[in-house]
Amino acid sequence: MDAAAIARLLAEPERLRVLAALVLGSRTPAEIGEATGLDARAVGRALQRLQAAGLVDDDGVRVELIKQAARDAAPAPEGAGDVVGRFITDGRLVALPAQESKRRLVLEHVAQAFEPGRRYPEREVDAVLRAWTEGGATDHAALRRYLVDHQLLSREAGEYWRSGGWVDVWGD
Repeated sequence: MDAAAIARLLAEPERLRVLAALVLGSRTPAEIGEATGLDARAVGRALQRLQAAGLVDDDGVRVELIKQAARDAAPAPEGAGDVVGRFITDGRLVALPAQESKRRLVLEHVAQAFEPGRRYPEREVDAVLRAWTEGGATDHAALRRYLVDHQLLSREAGEYWRSGGWVDVWGD
């Protein structure tokens, strides 16, 4: 599901309210109804559409699906599109540029995979970076090191957090 499909799905206010209630911890239709002020029938319809679209399953909201759609739709920093496009294909890092300024642009793009303000254990960082480097010329450990060296990720006591790079603020 791409970002446009998610936006179309959530353009209906009842579905958006139900999704928000789920994200905030409601688990049963009764809890969702209480949190949203919607009647049981409206909650049921919204849940049905969200589940049919694959945005919600038995475990709750598929947050990674939303994050991936947002990453795929996020624009690169102004002027970086051509550079990033040469080194990232189909969401995979093909290679890292040798030129420092171009490498920085590519690394800033990869750093968008990490949510600002959230701390990640090393194994989770490695899982995200493995997805970026699969089939490419750079391994996930080298990519992690570059992100730290370029102060896009910080590390302490086995935890990492995003500490640099541009942030795309939606709705500005």
